[in-house]
Amino acid sequence: MASQLGKRYRCTKCGTEILCTKAGEGTPSCCGQEMELQEPRLVPSSD
Repeated sequence: MASQLGKRYRCTKCGTEILCTKAGEGTPSCCGQEMELQEPRLVPSSD
């Protein structure tokens, strides 16, 4: 899996979060394991 531009990744072990600013081959890793892709946070609507 390639890293995706504009996506956030998080380390489940230490909690480090990164924002991908340049897409490329490979997957971000931290603490010897692959970082997990963060899901977008829902923002309440401003009706």
